[in-house]
Amino acid sequence: MHMTRLVRPLAAAAVLIVGASWPLAAQPVPASPPFTRFEPANVFDLEWASDPQISPDGRRVAYVRHFMDIVHDRMRSTLWIVGVDGGDHRPLTSGHRNDASPRWSPDGRRLAFVSRDENGHAQIFLRWMDTGQTAQLTSLLRTPQSLTWSPDGQGLAFTMFVPDRSQPFASMPDKPEGATWADPPRVIQKLVYREDGEGYLDPGYTHLFVVPADGGTPRQLTTGAFNHNGRPAWMPDGKSLLITGNRHADAEYQPLDSEIYEVSVADGSIRPLTDRRGPDRAPTVSPDGRRVAYVGFDDRYQGYQVTRLYVMNRDGSGARLVTGAFDRDVEAPVWSSDGKGVFFSTSDRGNGKIAYATLDGKVDYVASDLGGGDLGRPYEGGTFSLSPQGRVAYTWTRPDVPADVALAGGGTPSPARLTRLNDDLFGHRSLAAVESITFASSHDGREIQGWIAKPPGFDASRKYPLILEIHGGPFADYGDRFGAEIQLYASAGYVVLYVNPRGSTSYGEEFGNLIHHAYPGYDYDDLMSAVDAVIARGYVDPDNLFVTGGSGGGVLTAWIVGKTNRFRAAVSAKPVINWYSFVLTADGAPFFYRYWFPAPPWERPEDYIRRSPLSLVGNVKTPTMLLTGEEDYRTPISESEQFYQALKIRRIDTALVRVPEAPHAIIVRPSLLIAKVTYILAWFEKYRTPASPSR
Repeated sequence: MHMTRLVRPLAAAAVLIVGASWPLAAQPVPASPPFTRFEPANVFDLEWASDPQISPDGRRVAYVRHFMDIVHDRMRSTLWIVGVDGGDHRPLTSGHRNDASPRWSPDGRRLAFVSRDENGHAQIFLRWMDTGQTAQLTSLLRTPQSLTWSPDGQGLAFTMFVPDRSQPFASMPDKPEGATWADPPRVIQKLVYREDGEGYLDPGYTHLFVVPADGGTPRQLTTGAFNHNGRPAWMPDGKSLLITGNRHADAEYQPLDSEIYEVSVADGSIRPLTDRRGPDRAPTVSPDGRRVAYVGFDDRYQGYQVTRLYVMNRDGSGARLVTGAFDRDVEAPVWSSDGKGVFFSTSDRGNGKIAYATLDGKVDYVASDLGGGDLGRPYEGGTFSLSPQGRVAYTWTRPDVPADVALAGGGTPSPARLTRLNDDLFGHRSLAAVESITFASSHDGREIQGWIAKPPGFDASRKYPLILEIHGGPFADYGDRFGAEIQLYASAGYVVLYVNPRGSTSYGEEFGNLIHHAYPGYDYDDLMSAVDAVIARGYVDPDNLFVTGGSGGGVLTAWIVGKTNRFRAAVSAKPVINWYSFVLTADGAPFFYRYWFPAPPWERPEDYIRRSPLSLVGNVKTPTMLLTGEEDYRTPISESEQFYQALKIRRIDTALVRVPEAPHAIIVRPSLLIAKVTYILAWFEKYRTPASPSR
């Protein structure tokens, strides 16, 4: 069930513009269908699937179906189910409670999930599949995560944040009866005291819990001033669980140094199974209980390190690397039912994959086009689940298709698409055609991959304006996946170019680390070579080039305008402008200074200055907008403010777009995705010359 598809003029977004004197109106929307292009207001019509969970008998898939609430400007979700033949597609839940995390019981008769109670708190619910009866199992004050059934179906494990009941830092005198005093000061004593999307952190830690499947009081198994994260893994006998945690004394200063721990269900006793320097996580237990597969790497403090698959004995002995010859990241490992190998997700050259590794390290791909983790831009992501029969249910996406549920393996002749959630929306609209390209970097001749999105009705004999859209990370990748922002730029009449320059993932560890302690750097040459390659095709107007990007892409956008004047206008979204200030204000301070730089900023200030776009601000002539969420704690808005003030001092045309209540992702509400695209296009239209064809 989804919201009735409505297309209506969009109300003005609550965005504050500093230093701009030009109108920023939302693009007009035709009054009635049919439409021929994907318009900004159609964002409210999008739907997408996530977290597909195949039933133990391999016959049905429960999944989370996301939709937009245009009245309250929120993203919502319900649970749906579909047969592996694509039939019997129907809802399991309804309403606006944001249902999530469906998990089948071992016998397939019940489905546990997380939803909101009448007070708005996230709780664990249980649905009996034969009758549809649903019961609330818990009464929690914090959100349960990573639900996992016990092997006998009698209980569930989960993780949850537990507040720390520490004594106040100072004691205030009693206030008079009826008096109204100011809120007390907030005392911060931790290295990481706020997180993007979470805000200022309450004191406390994430711990492991179990709860009976017929309801009752959850029991906390782990204790101490340590965080335990990720999906718990039950031992087949149900007497203990494996969990990822960082229980080292210096955990705050070594954020990646996690281990895998075995926790007794009877008494909560805990012991480590791994002990190397580096992350060990995502444990999964073989069907016979004799081996544990997990992922991680030996930490060398590099910017990018390939995550590999390991297998050890049940007691932690005999750990060995399985995928040493596979130069791609391994994520979300799951044992095959026969215990002869491990399924996992990965990304190769910008395409999400599900792969299978034998225990001697041979890797074969099972399915392609895994994705759907980001609605706005074509980032890697997506999830899958595995049935005992070897069937894989996963989120499938293409540049013109947001995430649907698909099936592969287990005798399926080819990957089969089970849902078509947006056929009603896109069935009568023309979307951008997306083409993959490769070209040689002007720096060293290395092959670089990118994609070109062409406007609907594209005519190669015409000249189009071009938008270079740069991904963040920088250790991430774009690919042939759906991105609403890419489609909206193309629908506005632009050729859109997006690229995986050096430093991008899915091309191996050597390629990713070409920017280790050297970012931004020669990735600039890769991007300029991409622009040249598209101009050489003859359909781009070289006098109407524009550039934008977010986060790491915002860094490169600000770097680009300090290196060249070839772009008519630029929008740097949520950038880092000054690395010195960034590493001391971002929410990942213990990570950024250690992995992205050779030393703290006070020891090597020249490294931070040399790589900061602020160092090139004296060269900038390009009109440049800054766009950042006011509650962005990953790349705090103070970074954008520095560049804005510097450009104003230099009398360069600029604007600072402050998005109220928005974190780093910005598009936490549907209207903010629309606002982001609309404001960027308005800035570009201000500088686009009439020589380009209009829509």
